[in-house]
Amino acid sequence: MHKLQYFTLFIIIALSSACGNSKTASSESDTTATKTVSAQATNTKTILFFGDSLTAGYGLEDPQSEAFPALVQGKIDSLKLPYKIVNGGLSGETSAGGKGRIDWLLRQKVDIFILELGANDGLRGLQTDETAKNLQAIVDKVKTKYPNAKLILTGMMVPPNMGADYANAFKAIFPGIAKKNNMVFLPFLLTNVAGIKDLNQADGIHPTAKGAKIVADNVWGVLKGEL
Repeated sequence: MHKLQYFTLFIIIALSSACGNSKTASSESDTTATKTVSAQATNTKTILFFGDSLTAGYGLEDPQSEAFPALVQGKIDSLKLPYKIVNGGLSGETSAGGKGRIDWLLRQKVDIFILELGANDGLRGLQTDETAKNLQAIVDKVKTKYPNAKLILTGMMVPPNMGADYANAFKAIFPGIAKKNNMVFLPFLLTNVAGIKDLNQADGIHPTAKGAKIVADNVWGVLKGEL
């Protein structure tokens, strides 16, 4: 390969000596190649997953490859689609914390925004109206910064021991936010995972690597139509 490159370079130099406009042609070719690479990079769109430990891949051996956003990236890559995923998950994040953190992540252009927050609010028994206000504030910031971004919301539920009234009020937050903002809605992120011992870590909350694959399938079910 190197011999071929040297031979090609030799021919270019020889032609350049014989004809003064060859250097210009080579320069134009290089410029065209650079523009092509730049255009390809520009065409790559960004999907931002913004969430808590579920998005971050808490407790997994290798979150960078096993967390569900990484698995969704694998599906995208297998189809050779021009999208890159940014994992904006932070363990322990509440809706209030997310409202304060979102601005930093919006410094990069976002084409598809997937919001997965609220679970920690529910586990702490925080007021559902406050959670709703915080989630709406996050969505408002995304819409203001990137009005053409596609929006997806994942729903969440709390354990029955939180009480039926609270559990119902909490569950109702998400379809309300989705409807108000015309967001694509996944009713429950942990469908076919929650409550299944073999698919969850010892805490009974966070999916194992096997469970994360199912979560990725859940998300892919609503995301693929938006790509």
